[in-house]
Amino acid sequence: MRVLVKGAGVAGRTAAHELLRRGAEVTIVDPSQNFRQAASWLAGGMLAPWCECESADEAVLVRGRDSADRWEAILPGKVVRNGTLVVTPNRDQNELKRFSNRTTGYRWLEESEIATLEPSLAGRFRQGLFFPQEAHLDPREVLQSLKDDLVAKGITFADEIADDGEFTEVVDCTGAFRIGQSGELRGVRGEMLYLRTEEVTLARPVRLLHPRFPVYIVPRGGGLFMVGATMIETDFQGPITARSLMELLNAAYALHPAFADAAIVETGTGIRPAFPDNLPRVMREGNVTILNGLYRHGFLLAPAMAAEAADMVFSGETKQRSSRCA
Repeated sequence: MRVLVKGAGVAGRTAAHELLRRGAEVTIVDPSQNFRQAASWLAGGMLAPWCECESADEAVLVRGRDSADRWEAILPGKVVRNGTLVVTPNRDQNELKRFSNRTTGYRWLEESEIATLEPSLAGRFRQGLFFPQEAHLDPREVLQSLKDDLVAKGITFADEIADDGEFTEVVDCTGAFRIGQSGELRGVRGEMLYLRTEEVTLARPVRLLHPRFPVYIVPRGGGLFMVGATMIETDFQGPITARSLMELLNAAYALHPAFADAAIVETGTGIRPAFPDNLPRVMREGNVTILNGLYRHGFLLAPAMAAEAADMVFSGETKQRSSRCA
C-alpha cells in the first residue's frame, strides 16, 4: 500500500510512523518541512492528561494516559518522566482547590515538599499539586529526531507532489490549513516565549494558576525555559501582542523573580486547529483519511490518534470518529 501523508507536523509524522510500522510505503509532503511557524514547533510538549482534564473532556485522559509510553516506543529516551507541579500565588489558594476538584492523579504538597521537589521554588508557595504520572518532551528535538528516524527507514519527505493519484491512500494531517475547508474547524491562537536564565532550575513543567491567566513553564535544559501559552479565539497569525507578552512575563516573574533578568530568546505565535468540542477527529472521505482538531493536545494525543488513522486506512472504514470516551 502506497500512502501519501499531507502535513509534516506532529500528527503527520506520527501517522507516517504508524503506517510504516504496519507495512505501508509512505511519502510525506509539506511545503514548509522545517515547520518553524506552525503549532507543533511552538508546543509545550507536556504529556499531562490528568492536568488537562481540569478544562478538557475526559476523552483527553482516556486517549492520553499512555502517551508517554507510546512516545517512548517511538523515540526511546526522549521522554522525561518527572511529573507536573501545579502551584498558585498564596493569595489565590482557591484556584488550587478548584483545580484539584476537577482533576485526579495528584497528591498535595506542603511548602517543604515543594522545596524538595524544586529547590528553586523553596519558600515561594505554601501548597501545590504533584502529578507523578505525567511527563514531558522537547517538541523541536522530537520533530527532528522523528524525521531523521523516518528518513532512515525509507520514508520520503517532499515539498510538493504532482499527482495524488499515484497513491493508494491519502492521510491529511494539514491542521490549521484546513480551516475554511471544514465548516466546523476553527483556529485558536496560542502565543509563547522562550527565556534563558541560569538563576532558576526546574526539573519538570510547572503550571502557575491564576484566575484570569494560567500559564505553564517548561524547562528545556541549559537555562532555557518555554513559557506559554495563550488561548485566543482567533486565527490571526500576526506577531505576539504586547498584552500577551506582558502577561507571560508577569507569570514567569510570579513563579520566580529571577525571570525578571532573563533574556527573551524567542517569541512565537501559532494557530491550533479545533473542532467545537475541542476533541480531535479521524474522518474518512473516499480514500482520504483526515486527522485534525488536535487543539492544544498535539503531542499528548497524536500517537493515539495516529493509530486510529492507521486503523481506518487499513480497514477502509468510512465512518467518522472522534476522541470521545466510549
